[in-house]
Amino acid sequence: MTPGDTSGAPGVVVVTGVGRWLGAHVAARLAADERIERVIGVDPAPPNPELTDLLSDVERIRLDLDSLGGLLHDLNVDTVVHLALVTAPDPQQGGRAGMKEQNVIGTMQLLAAAQRAPRLRKLVVRSSTAAYGVSFRDPAVFTEETEPREVPRGGFGRDILDIEGYVRGFRRRRPDVTATVLRFAPFIGYAADTTLTRYFSQPVVPTVFGRDPRLQFVHFDDALEVLHRSVAEDHPGTYNVAGPGVLSLSQAIRRAGRVAVPVLEPGLAGVAAVARSLGFGRYGLDQVDLFVHGRVVDTSRLEREYGFTPRSTAAAFEDFIRAHHGGVVVTRDQLAAAEQLVLESIRQVRSTVRERS
Repeated sequence: MTPGDTSGAPGVVVVTGVGRWLGAHVAARLAADERIERVIGVDPAPPNPELTDLLSDVERIRLDLDSLGGLLHDLNVDTVVHLALVTAPDPQQGGRAGMKEQNVIGTMQLLAAAQRAPRLRKLVVRSSTAAYGVSFRDPAVFTEETEPREVPRGGFGRDILDIEGYVRGFRRRRPDVTATVLRFAPFIGYAADTTLTRYFSQPVVPTVFGRDPRLQFVHFDDALEVLHRSVAEDHPGTYNVAGPGVLSLSQAIRRAGRVAVPVLEPGLAGVAAVARSLGFGRYGLDQVDLFVHGRVVDTSRLEREYGFTPRSTAAAFEDFIRAHHGGVVVTRDQLAAAEQLVLESIRQVRSTVRERS
C-alpha cells in the first residue's frame, strides 16, 4: 500500500490516553469517521467530566497498559494509537518516578502487547521534538535524521528518546506493521491547555537574561488532522509536525500582551517555584532549556508525504491569543508576588554585572 492510500482504512482502533484532552479528541474524531468500524478508548482513569460528552461514540475501557495484550487479541485490533504520555511530573501522580512509569514502562508494555497481536497492522505513536534535545551546538533546523548533540536534561526529553528507541526495536521485530512516529512541536491554539499556554497566560512572563530563542508551535486542530490521517492512511516513518515559520520568545510575549521579566538561568528554578505558587502550572528543565535555546524543525517530509501543511506558527499563536484575550485575573497577593519577582530579577542582573565588571 502506498503512503496516503485509504483503501485499507482500519476496522478496530484502540486509542490510549482517552482520559485526557488529546486522546479524547483523537478518539472522538476517529469515531466520527465512517471508514472506521470501531474505536475503543483505553485509560486507567475515567475521563475529565468535560470530555464525557465528547466520547459518547467511543467505547471506553478502564485498563492499564500492562493489561492491553488480551484486549488487542480478543477484539482483533488492527490499529493502536498511543497517546498516553505525561509531559511534566505531577506530585499527585508520583512525580518524576510516576511520569517515567507512565511514559517509558507504559510504552514498553504496550509494544510488548502489540508485538503479540496477530491482527495488528498499524501503530501510531505520539512523540515530541524534545527528542532532539537542546544544546549550544545544535543546528539551526532539525530534520528527522538529526541526532541529538546532548542527552536532554529534562525528564520528558529523556523519556521520548527511550520511547523512540523501543519503537525502533518494535519495527525490527514486526516489519509487517506500519509504524508512524509523530514528533510534535508544543501544542497551542484556542483549545490547548498545556504548560506552554499557561506560561504565556501569566501577566508577568519569566525569560532567560540575554536569550531570545526561536520557537515553533503546532495548532491543536492541525495535530488532530495529522493523527487522523496517520490512522486512515498509511504513512510509515518518523515525521516532524510543526507550523512553518518561527516566533522569537520576545515576539510571542509582546503579541500576547504580557510583560517579560529577564532572570539569570540558574535562578529560573526559583521563578518556576513562584509561578507554581501563583497557580500557573509546572515548569521543568524541558521548558527551561526550550526558553534558553529554542528549537526549529524541518517539516518538508510531513508536507510531502501527507499532502498537508499545518498553519504557520504565527497563525497558531494568534489563535491562542484571540481565545485567551484578557488572560488570567490575579489577586492582590499574587500581583505582589509577581512584583517581588521583578525586583529580585533586577537585583540578580545588577549583581552579576558588578561581579563581571
